[in-house]
Amino acid sequence: MTAYDDLMAHARQTEALAQVSGRLGWDQQTMMPRGANAQRSEEMAALEEILHARRTDPRIGEWLGAAEPRDAVEAANLREIRRDYTRNTKVPARLAAELARVTPLSQTAWEEARLAGDVPSFLPWLKQMITLRREEGAAIAEGGDPYDALMADYEPETDSETVAATFARMRPRLVALREAILGADSPPALTGHFPQDGQLRVSRRLAEHFGYDFTRGRIDLAVHPFSSGSGDDVRITTRVVVEEPFNCFYSTIHEVGHAAYEQGVAPEHRLTPIGRGVSMGVHESQSRIYENQLGRSRAFTHWLYGAMVQEFGALSLPDADAFYAAVNRVNSGYIRTEADEVQYNLHIMLRFDLERALIRGTLDAEDLEEAWNTRFEADFGYPVDTPANGVLQDVHWSVGLFGYFPTYALGNIYAGCLYQTLSADLPDLGPALEQGETSAATAWLRARLQRFGALRGPRDTIAHACGFAPDEAPLLAYLEAKFAEIYRL
Repeated sequence: MTAYDDLMAHARQTEALAQVSGRLGWDQQTMMPRGANAQRSEEMAALEEILHARRTDPRIGEWLGAAEPRDAVEAANLREIRRDYTRNTKVPARLAAELARVTPLSQTAWEEARLAGDVPSFLPWLKQMITLRREEGAAIAEGGDPYDALMADYEPETDSETVAATFARMRPRLVALREAILGADSPPALTGHFPQDGQLRVSRRLAEHFGYDFTRGRIDLAVHPFSSGSGDDVRITTRVVVEEPFNCFYSTIHEVGHAAYEQGVAPEHRLTPIGRGVSMGVHESQSRIYENQLGRSRAFTHWLYGAMVQEFGALSLPDADAFYAAVNRVNSGYIRTEADEVQYNLHIMLRFDLERALIRGTLDAEDLEEAWNTRFEADFGYPVDTPANGVLQDVHWSVGLFGYFPTYALGNIYAGCLYQTLSADLPDLGPALEQGETSAATAWLRARLQRFGALRGPRDTIAHACGFAPDEAPLLAYLEAKFAEIYRL
């Protein structure tokens, strides 16, 4: 056994335990009885103590010093282990365990506050989570920007100033496009009552058409849709609103995109440091290209129109073209996850600025709701009506995911780059999508990106798949062309 072999044996066991911890988190949001919350908190804290001890084991430093990579795969595994080890050894075990203990309690408090529209009841938990994450960010940053340190957990190899500059370039064109659209005639929306059982049947068909392997996964209901797991156990959730079936259908396609990345990693990489998505931005590129460029395309929505008629009978819209316009309708709304492609990134920019201020200490939790409401009205032109449609709408801050939000917009940028190259490589994709057949596109993504896992860094992963370095231009061009055609601009 070489030092590399010893290190990888240790890493595989650690990753297996991390998957168990992730399964506890999935269970908490789907199956766990509510009365088990306090005990689950202690269970997750205990497991996190074990994981933290393994991730900071001094032998890792010794193995890293002695290991000699023999190929690109071994070099990538060492890169990932070294980065995680450097990060984890800076975080006290006490802090890691406390975060694991508080997180499920904070999430439950958020769920109850969101349902009741009661921001004050959630503030003590939010303040505690911010304090813990500030401490963690400061420990990792060692004098640098604590927000950048936290963001690196989700998107390595970038920083908040780079993201802020990207957003500053995107905002004028997005705002101009939105204003032009809102000044045009809006297509009619889909209306009607769509029972839960029928939505879930269509949802399952969508997952199957996009290549989700149900022998290694399942769909459940959750307050906030998510994907969990890797390799041979990748689970997704969706949600149902009987008057808004697109909420369910596009949440499902979105989460299938995440799941496809994890299911698509080459088997030999599973339970290794590179046997997962390389970053949340790259992960989001998969969910967004599945959901938007493929799932909301004119061709695929023609198939979905037929599938909905088959399940629910005649719809309020006369034909597949009207249905396509309704799927891509730009309108006023509050909820990020329901936002159209044009306005979605504006939601992310709002959250990015607020959470960076929270971690840097220039915004207090007590002032967050007012700051949110003021910024939202300035950006979107109308006031927030309820906390559930405002500061309480997202789960992320309740579970301490500060630095996560910008990866959604980066994922859209990456998806724009991928789609530009995919479209050039597959010029005859449209007729297949009209039949609900996505296999050519999903096979392209699997071969160009998904199977490699974290073999390359985030930007190099996109550049390898696309043939050029990622930037926002392809996304903006795609949005302007698509919505100019829909709205006759």
